[in-house]
Amino acid sequence: MRKPSLLVIFLAVFIDLIGFGIVMPILPLYGKQFGASGIEVGVIFAAFSAMQFFFSPIWGRLSDRIGRRPVMLISLAGSAVAYAMFALASLSSGRSGLWLLLASRLFAGACGGNINVAQAYIADISPPDKRSARMALIGVAFGLGFIFGPVIGAVSGHYGLAMPGWIATGLCAFNFLLACAVLTESLRPDSRQAEQRPHWDQWAHTLKTPQVGALVGLFFLATFCFASFEYALGLMAQQRFHYDTRHVGYLYAFSGVISVLAQGGMIRPLVKRFGEARLIVLSLSLMGLGLAVLPYLTTLPLMLAGLALVSFATSIYRPPTFGLISILTPPTEQGATLGVAQGAGSLARIFGPLAAGPLFDWHAALPCLVAGVISLLAGGLAWRFLNLAKETSPLPPEAAKA
Repeated sequence: MRKPSLLVIFLAVFIDLIGFGIVMPILPLYGKQFGASGIEVGVIFAAFSAMQFFFSPIWGRLSDRIGRRPVMLISLAGSAVAYAMFALASLSSGRSGLWLLLASRLFAGACGGNINVAQAYIADISPPDKRSARMALIGVAFGLGFIFGPVIGAVSGHYGLAMPGWIATGLCAFNFLLACAVLTESLRPDSRQAEQRPHWDQWAHTLKTPQVGALVGLFFLATFCFASFEYALGLMAQQRFHYDTRHVGYLYAFSGVISVLAQGGMIRPLVKRFGEARLIVLSLSLMGLGLAVLPYLTTLPLMLAGLALVSFATSIYRPPTFGLISILTPPTEQGATLGVAQGAGSLARIFGPLAAGPLFDWHAALPCLVAGVISLLAGGLAWRFLNLAKETSPLPPEAAKA
């Protein structure tokens, strides 16, 4: 029997995120073509994250009970169906097309449990001292997906509105078949003894666990800040440099390249040098600094330098955060706990743009400036929390290197 493989789980997430990257940049264009208002486009964007907020912990708990492989297969199959719905919506018109577009994003969010289940898979097969570094594989998959996905979407869009959706469908269908053939189960039979709590009870249980609850809260704040930045970046570039959508896409691709380089080659030595706890504090502080100065960088080289700092800081934040959450979580609850953390991130992705929009209308610098202040405060809270944690309730030896 084949052993569980990091390469297989990386490919599964990477291919799925290429499909996500194909569709996301063109959603506003499709929504506008169907006559959607700005609020309706915002609802379509938020629909995916809203469903992930509810369903990520559910898929995580289920994976703790029946195994990672079947939940991954369900998620990958659901993605293929959701992108097929997106392609069909592109062939429709008017309100019917708009409703089908919304339904495709709702279904994609409901089935999108593969990220936290993939993280639980990595936790199953990784010793604690290697867990944070291996969690970076998810970030590399994210970065690569957002580099290749938008390019594929832009090129294929010249062959009709439905073509990007059909390509995403084909990739996800191939991904499902590949996983059926080569993805093995990582969860040991003796680990399937998790207590199955109701949805909100699972949230309460996770958030009441001192260190884990605080790390989930910090992840919510960091994601809120980054989501505000994502919303504001294109608008700032358009206002300051008069960029069109193609050039704005180059900025996001640049951010993706920095993310891949940071998570692909720097997480392991950084974790070894600083430990998970100090790396979390450092990354939040750097992200706050980068966000706070970004609105005031008026030349393109300075803008790229600020963007590189924000992208680097965000990239080195996620792996040690999820690595530490995983280390502090019993083996029987990996999926459920990581699902709650991903759900918190999804909630932040809803509130971030909702807050950034009015702030940008008030003053173009405010979304990044406010996010920068919040990130710096989060870094201070992380410093205090992690120091107190070592004094009053010590972390396990693997997590206490900081």
